[in-house]
Amino acid sequence: MLRIRGQIGDWPVDLTVEMDAEDWDQLASRLSPEMLDKAPAAAKAPSAPRTDALWETAQQLLREAGQMEGPRLLAELEALTGGVAMGKRLLVRLRHSEQVHVEVREDAPLYIWRG
Repeated sequence: MLRIRGQIGDWPVDLTVEMDAEDWDQLASRLSPEMLDKAPAAAKAPSAPRTDALWETAQQLLREAGQMEGPRLLAELEALTGGVAMGKRLLVRLRHSEQVHVEVREDAPLYIWRG
């Protein structure tokens, strides 16, 4: 996540931008090596292994539960990732996984691990 605070003329600006690993990589590719060396550690791109670790953990979460309703699973994934956008990405990835069956219900979808 990237937070930008400041002012444009008399207008205050407080903007939060959520970026995934690909976004950070694209941004880093446009910076010169000198700029990358001076960048603070927090601004550097997260590594792909973190994304893979989150995916493995998301699968393990559903595997251990056996089944979980969509809203609860999304809340768990958001807590795991620390953000809404990444939690939703993992939920979509689970929805399309061959190891997961999604049962459509009137109130909320039920995610079932079939591994």
